[in-house]
Amino acid sequence: MSSAFHFESLVWDWPIAIYLFLIGVSAGMATIAIFLKRRVLGNEASKDGVIKAIAIIAPLSIILGLTILIFHLTRPWTFWYLMVFYSPTSVMSMGVMLFQVYMVVLLVWLAVLFRSEIAVFIEKRVKALGWVNGIIAKLVRFEKLLEPVMVCLAVALGAYTGFLLSALKTYPMLNNPVLPVLFLFSGISSGAAAAVLFGIVSFKQPVDSPSVHFVHQIEKPVVLFELFLLLALFVGLYFGGGQKEVAAVVAIGGGFWANIFWFGVIGLGILLPLILGIACGKRIQHSKGYIIAVSCMGLAGVLLLRFFILYAGQMTVA
Repeated sequence: MSSAFHFESLVWDWPIAIYLFLIGVSAGMATIAIFLKRRVLGNEASKDGVIKAIAIIAPLSIILGLTILIFHLTRPWTFWYLMVFYSPTSVMSMGVMLFQVYMVVLLVWLAVLFRSEIAVFIEKRVKALGWVNGIIAKLVRFEKLLEPVMVCLAVALGAYTGFLLSALKTYPMLNNPVLPVLFLFSGISSGAAAAVLFGIVSFKQPVDSPSVHFVHQIEKPVVLFELFLLLALFVGLYFGGGQKEVAAVVAIGGGFWANIFWFGVIGLGILLPLILGIACGKRIQHSKGYIIAVSCMGLAGVLLLRFFILYAGQMTVA
């Protein structure tokens, strides 16, 4: 077991996997929130439990992910240099800039979306902050512009998590063009699962509501495409020959990380939810327990995918 987490060619370890997972959840949630508002909820979006869950979890997961990354660095107190001095040749530096822009746009969009609730809160609790309502009122005119910008930033952030690993060029499995797309779609999958889970549990969103139904409609094709991308990743590696072929065999041919992939990522995270969706009737599928269980399976599968890609990807060097 210890050799699976500690080996000679290991550069990045488990905190990076959690960081990548949290960033993906936030990006996935933000993407879903925009389409959910536009396609289903409209002006009633701020009253929906799924949107409320996204409004809390999406920013918090970014903050938590960056906190983990900062304190995982050798010199965490010098991280602020990356926040100020950008280098166009550094993947990490460009990522930090993307995080900053994403967070600003996300918070502005959420402030505009929940403007009525914020106004009521300020009026009742902190009247001294009345000027905030004036700023939000001026930002409302940009709401239609904010939404497509938010989608573009969320998609870029979701893909960035894969580009970050691709920067490790000495590892054939990680230096792969499929990773950014795989991480984008698995992030959307985890964002959908987290949105439904916290919307139902924390905000008592009815399981038969239009928002929950919409997110479920998104989940299935996203998960199927995620499965296709995993197939493309390993087929491409295997037929690439040389160390690429070795990387594919080492990763999924046997051992600890192969078991994590087949039983955790594929079995628990993808196939079991799909099988349950086929085998269970509509009454069971619309039950709270079923939706919570399937959402937890999806989140676990994506988290294990991050661990698997990170560790198994570093086991073979070009």
